[in-house]
Amino acid sequence: MSSVASIGRGAILELVPHAGRMCLLECVLEHGEQSIRCRARSHRDPDHPLRRDGRLAALHLAEYAAQAMAVHGALMAGGRARPGMLAALRDIRLHVAFIDDIEADLLIEATRRIAQADGSLYEFRTLAGDRLLAEGRISIALL
Repeated sequence: MSSVASIGRGAILELVPHAGRMCLLECVLEHGEQSIRCRARSHRDPDHPLRRDGRLAALHLAEYAAQAMAVHGALMAGGRARPGMLAALRDIRLHVAFIDDIEADLLIEATRRIAQADGSLYEFRTLAGDRLLAEGRISIALL
């Protein structure tokens, strides 16, 4: 992974189709040809758009990862991300039930394993400090 100057939320909003509060990422810490590391703190927001009954389930970490993948795709394409959708979750391991009570920022790491014209396969993991929260693989189908 190459070091880059942090890419802030405003620039992320220009790269991905997620708008307003649905853009969950705070910044890109670094990225390279095959991988990206992002930071998020939106999981602590009491008005988080994915909260249900006041809680934010750990399964939503897949959405954080998918957004990191969209940013990576856009950066690798040199502009805005191609429209796509999450096609499959595989080998997802959640190490917590909820994330709204985690005080540390989230670190989302995604590594592209396969890139094709019609989609990509990434492995991801999400941490809070040194604590592993979730990991798995996500397939993205490009439209």
